[in-house]
Amino acid sequence: MVDLSKMNRENLGKLFDYAILPKDTTEQKVLDGAAEAKKYNCAAMYVSSPFWLPVLTEALAGSDVLPAVGINFAWGSGTPAVKEFETKEAISLGAKSVDMCMNVGALKDRKLDVVKDELKRFKGAAGSALTKGILDMCFLSDDDIKVACELLIECNIDYMKTATGQFEGPSMNQFLVAKRACAGAKIGLKVSGVKFPRPQNAYAFILAGADLIGTRAAPEIINAIDDMREIGLVPAYKA
Repeated sequence: MVDLSKMNRENLGKLFDYAILPKDTTEQKVLDGAAEAKKYNCAAMYVSSPFWLPVLTEALAGSDVLPAVGINFAWGSGTPAVKEFETKEAISLGAKSVDMCMNVGALKDRKLDVVKDELKRFKGAAGSALTKGILDMCFLSDDDIKVACELLIECNIDYMKTATGQFEGPSMNQFLVAKRACAGAKIGLKVSGVKFPRPQNAYAFILAGADLIGTRAAPEIINAIDDMREIGLVPAYKA
């Protein structure tokens, strides 16, 4: 559980995975995003596919911001073999954290052998890189979320991730369903797809137990920390 009373502008960034994911992403947008991720001391900087990794890894060289990428982003309906290949390619291009979109259709049809296969291939291909499984909870029932979390845990995925951010984000209730399903397991909780107003909602998810927030609005949320303390949403800083 993150203790926000210990967080200031210098260390707060490590709660955020910064992301540049739009369809119209250009090299300059990746470079600008990498510069912001370094400025705000973020945990990682994400692009939408391995295509951008050479640009990203060069831009982040010499920093402790992890080059990161989405796998089978944003639909997740690729075959397990395709996801495995894309993950291997991403690692070869310098990715240190990889987020794979789960096959939601297979999950809902309870073709759990398919989901388990893709997760195991993904984990194996990722090697030492951090692995995060994306659910896109807006398409899932509470039971779907519970089953998905059980599969992530069984396959030793490092983080449960709520959403791609390309569709509707998670509700607090959905996040809490996942949190309870993951209780006691060695798995982190990443919230992406935070709804407006982003600063208030992002800090609410952290207070609820999120370990990471994935967002293109990391600078906005980090810059809002003093306002959030003033209104009492975030506890006062204790050195």
